[in-house]
This record gives sequence, structure tokens and C-alpha cells, in this order.
Amino acid sequence: MKEDPMTVTLPRTQERPAPARARPGVLGRLGGLAFRRRGRVLLAWLVGLAIAFGLSSILGGDFAADYSAPGSDSKLAQDRLAQRFPARAGDSVDVVVRANTPVTDVAVREEVAALLAKLAGLPHVAGVDDPYASPGGVSADGRTLLARLNLDVANPADMPVADTERLLGAAEEASRPGLEVALGGRSIQVAEGNEVGSEGIGLLVAAVILLVMFGTVVAAGLPLGVAIAGLAVSGTLTGLVAALLDVPDWAPVLASMLGIALGIDYALLMVTRFREWRAKGLNPEDATVATMDTAGRAVLVAGGTVLVSMLGLFAMGLSFMSGAAAVTMVAVFVVLAAAVTLFPALLGYLGKWIDRLRVPLVTRKATRMGPARGWTWWNRLVRRYRVVGMLAGVAALLALAVPFLSVNFGFPDAGNDGAGTSSRRSYDAVAEGFGPGANGPLLLVADVAVAARLGAELSETPGVAAVSPAQLNPAGDTALMTVVPATGPQDAATEELVRTIRERVIPAATAGTDAEAYVGGVTATAIDTNTNIAKRLPLLIGGVVLLSMLLLMLAFRSVVIPLTAAALNLLSVAAAYGVVALALQGGWLGQLIGIDTATPLAAFIPVLMFAILFGLSMDYEVFLLSRMREGWVRTRDNGRAVGDGLASTGRVITAAAAIMLAVFAAFVPSSDIAVKVFGFGMAVAILIDVTVVRMLLVPAAMHLLGRANWWLPAPLERVLPQLHVEGRPDTT
Repeated sequence: MKEDPMTVTLPRTQERPAPARARPGVLGRLGGLAFRRRGRVLLAWLVGLAIAFGLSSILGGDFAADYSAPGSDSKLAQDRLAQRFPARAGDSVDVVVRANTPVTDVAVREEVAALLAKLAGLPHVAGVDDPYASPGGVSADGRTLLARLNLDVANPADMPVADTERLLGAAEEASRPGLEVALGGRSIQVAEGNEVGSEGIGLLVAAVILLVMFGTVVAAGLPLGVAIAGLAVSGTLTGLVAALLDVPDWAPVLASMLGIALGIDYALLMVTRFREWRAKGLNPEDATVATMDTAGRAVLVAGGTVLVSMLGLFAMGLSFMSGAAAVTMVAVFVVLAAAVTLFPALLGYLGKWIDRLRVPLVTRKATRMGPARGWTWWNRLVRRYRVVGMLAGVAALLALAVPFLSVNFGFPDAGNDGAGTSSRRSYDAVAEGFGPGANGPLLLVADVAVAARLGAELSETPGVAAVSPAQLNPAGDTALMTVVPATGPQDAATEELVRTIRERVIPAATAGTDAEAYVGGVTATAIDTNTNIAKRLPLLIGGVVLLSMLLLMLAFRSVVIPLTAAALNLLSVAAAYGVVALALQGGWLGQLIGIDTATPLAAFIPVLMFAILFGLSMDYEVFLLSRMREGWVRTRDNGRAVGDGLASTGRVITAAAAIMLAVFAAFVPSSDIAVKVFGFGMAVAILIDVTVVRMLLVPAAMHLLGRANWWLPAPLERVLPQLHVEGRPDTT
């Protein structure tokens, strides 16, 4: 019979049923059941998707984010502002007019009046402040004007982009030579944000890598199918999470990043192991059971470490971080469910044809099973120069981490947007006309009894450029004052001014009274949030590291492996932080990713990066060490176990890391600074982890420690359960 030219054959072995052995573990039995009942499993997933979509449509909540620290001074100011000045609760848009002649000239006033009248008639504009009557509406040189549009939406995400674009269109029409009009505000930033289709780009690059990795369409399609199914279900569940918790608008991006990357990586590992079992002669069903009993266990342990890491975010005490963690954990949980149910069901349909539809131009080496000679050579090299390798690797990571020591924490603002955007032009015009502090004013809410005294004290405080007259609430018992710093919102002097007002000015003004005063605004909120995160960060790091170490100790029955893994992962995360800090300086590296100005790092980004990176690093650790432990259990030869583990997983881990790097890098073109920085940081961290750490430091450390890697005190040996993450002895 003629061989199908589109079929790739593994080394010829007689297909045979599995030899008699002990009953498979829970995952093996679940995989076998899903394989046999594959139609019902697929139907259950479709029904689950429909139910999730229906519930989310009916009960789903809206995105919301409170970036203030609970109990902080800025949070108290924000709450009092919302209660006593409800008219200021809505979102707003700044209208900035910059003219070559004084904006008080009759001709310019007429143009400004016509523009504001037109803007006032557009949808969602509840009111327009008169800049000529409002204090601080006209700059000292008379050439810049600042007006405010009050919107009827509280959340900028609720402002329809089409209506915001109408506002931008009206501003553009009013501009002429000698008169520039720019709009600023969060709604404007949202409308000007670019949609880059990051998920689609990530999936496309992943498909190419999988095709090169496996050489066949069927084998490459399985991981993509699992990832897409997980993304579809978890994406529809986001609304339900938002109904229960405050979920920021960037949380679904984070969840989709991680869901796609993990879904593909986990299925990639299992497809590789399935093909190995098939190459050994097992029929599709038995190969599926064996795959779930080996790679399936590693996937669950790896996913467990990611979930444990994400749990640490709840300890930060910030509602927006808890919401982001919950959405991401749902995505990871759905991916794990797909890996242990949907994947074996798909093998029920495609397992026999796993190596069909060979990709042209891809060498047949892509379909060969067994250790790769290149990795075997690399292992010998690392083993021979293990001390030099350890020193060089650690030195490289420490050098990369150095820029993080000088990082500037804060919230990026419109001054960090693209140079041609309306929000950036508005920001620059306000800074030029009213001073840098006008872009980050402080809002001071105080009892009316001390308002006059407080205003006088503030006017004489160094670092204060201007203080607005007190505005009273409808009840007449609370005053609101706007304090304009002399320095910009990202300047360290502004942070010092906030401390001065809180620690000296307010106590002096309220001495001898029971009056209260609080400092709020975006700048004060950023300061308080960063302080709160700094206090809780040791708790997050300690909790995540400790729980991950306990999980690794259970999985690999060793106390040494968890310690070395934790140390190396911490070094890897620190190095990634350093590269991110270097990019945020706005130099050559920052310009490569679209950051052309010195940009502060929002404190929640390194927190999110730590939680996710530590979990992902443990993922690769589990993939690698599970094969090393398999060799150790079989041979009791550490050197051989390390070599076999590295040679058998090096190609898989490299492909998995390349896919994850591509998924995260696809978010770098985003116009949202937080998303851009997070995507870049994660991509860099994956690159560092898979090269310096997994390829060099882990095998070097394992060779250095020898048999001590697998040491477990006798008392723990007796009480710890046998997880058999490397597979049951009768399976391997």
C-alpha cells in the first residue's frame, strides 16, 4: 500500500495494548472516561459556555476600580467628596485652548463661547464651566484657557467612544492657525487608545511555533483548541466576577494573556507526552490514560502554583487587585479544567491521527521522540563548568536587576501618552500655561469652620503654586479647596508637599478644634496606594514563596529543590524588574516599545508581575523537575537524571516559553501604559527565566548539589503523601 504523503510516521512499532499494570490514578481514570465519552464531554463544554454567556448577560456587572488604599487619607477625602459634593462625582473632560493672542480678546472669546456651546449640546455632557468666571480658568500670561466639561457618567469606561470622538471632532474643527484646542481626561485617553488585537496576534504566533515544534497540523491544533475553548468560557465569566467584586477594565486583558499562554503550554506538554507514549506502542486510549497520569499530574501541580501565587494578591487589601486576581484565577481554573477533560476528549477524536497533515518545509526531526542530542551536549557542558555557570548566571541576573534600585513609583498620566494625542497635547499645554502642578492638583476637603485658616496656611506653604477659594457643599458644612503644587504630579517634591500638608499644615490649622481635613486627588491617591503596597509586599512575597515551596516539597519529596527553586525564581523576577525600570527611563530601550518620556511605575504592576511570574517560573520548574525526578526514581543517579530531564524537556520548555513570550509581547503595542509595561515585563521575564534560569542555573545547581537534591528528612518522608508528579512507578 502506498503511504499517504501527508502523513508523518513515528518510528515503526507494533501498536499494542498497555501491559497489565496497577489501576490508573484519578487523572488517568478521568482521562480515560473523557476519551470514551468524548461526545458528551464536548457537549458539556458547549452547554457550559452557553450557560456562562446567559448568566453573564443577565447578572454581569460593569468594570469598576477604586485605586485608593482602604483607610488612607486620600480614601477618606474621596468618600467625603462623593457624599457632600455629588455634582463632582461624574467624569470630566478638560478643554484646553492655547492662543497666540490673549484668550480674553473679543474674537477669541467668541470662538471659545461657540466651541463650548457646541460641546454642551453633545451627548453625555451635563454641564460646562465658564473658564472666564472660574478661578484659575485663564493662565497668568493670558494665552491659555482651561474649561471643564462635566459628564453624566461616573466611570470613563461607560462613556461611548463614538460620543467622545464627536467631542474630539468638535475640538479639531475649532482649531486654526494661532488657536489650538486639545481635550484631556480619562475618557479621551480611552477613546484614543489603539486596539491591536493582541489575543489574535498571540494565537497566530503560537500557531506558527506549534507547527514548527510538531511538524503536523493535528498535533499543533490541539493546544490551540484547548486555549481557545478556555478563553471563550473564562471570558464570558468575567461579567459574573464583576458583579461580585470591583474588576478594573484591564483585568480581562491580564486574564486572556495568562489563559492563552497557559492553555497552550499545558496542552503542548501533554501532546508531547502523548506522542511519546504512542511511539512506545500504546494504543490511543491507553496513551491518553498514561499521559494524564504523568503530564496531567505535572500540569495540575503547575497550575496549582499559579493559583497559589494569585491568591497572594488578596493579601494586598486593594479591591481592584482582588478583582483582577479573581478574574485571572477563573481563567487559570478553566484552563486546568480544559486540560483534564476537554483535552483527552479531543484525543478521542484525533489521537489516531496526531501525526497527520505534515507541514511542508518542516523537517521530520520535528516528529522524532526522545532526547535531543543538542540538549544532551549542553547538559554535559553545564555539568563540566557548573561552578562557572552558576557564578556567571547569578552575576548576570544581579546586573540586570540594578536599574530597579532607582525606579520612580507613581501613576502614569497623560504626560506619558503619545506625543500626537489630544490628551498629551492638553497635558503639555496646561503644564506650559498654568505650571506643571496644574496637571495633578490636590483636593482638600475640610470642615467649613477651619476652611479660611487652612486656606491662609496653604497659601504660605512652600511648594504651593496656588490655592482656589473654598467651595461650599449644598449643606454649607464642608469646604473644598484645590491646591496646585509648584511641581508636577510625578515629581518627588510633590509627594513631599503632600506629607507636609498632612503632617504640619492641617494639624496646625485644626489645633484646638474637632474639625477634620483630608487631602485627596489622583496624586495623593497614588502616594497612599504605593505606601500601602510597600507595607504589604513582604506579606505577599513571603506567603507566595512559602506556599509554593510547600507545594514543591509535596510534589518532589525534597526540601532542597524548593529552596533552590525559590532563590532562583526570586533572582529571575528581580532581573525582570530591572529591565522594566530601564525601559521606563525613556531611553533607547523605552523608545523601542513606545515610551519616549521618563515614566513612573505603578506599584501594582510589579506586584502583579511577581505573583504571576513566580507561578509561571514554578510551572517550568515542575515541567523540568518532574522528568528529572522520573529519572531519579528509576536510576538513583542524579547526574543521569538531570541530563535525561533536561534533554527530554528542553525542546518542549523552549517552545512553551516562546509561545508565552509571544503572547505577552503582543500586548506591548497597546497605548495603555500599564498594559504595555506589564506585557513587556512579562515577556522579558519569560525570556530570562527560560534562558538563564532553566537552561543554565537550574541544571548547574542540580549538578552541584548532587544526591542532596533529593534529600528529605525521615519524619517528613513518613508523613508526606505520595503525589507521584513524575508518574506512578508502574506507568513510567
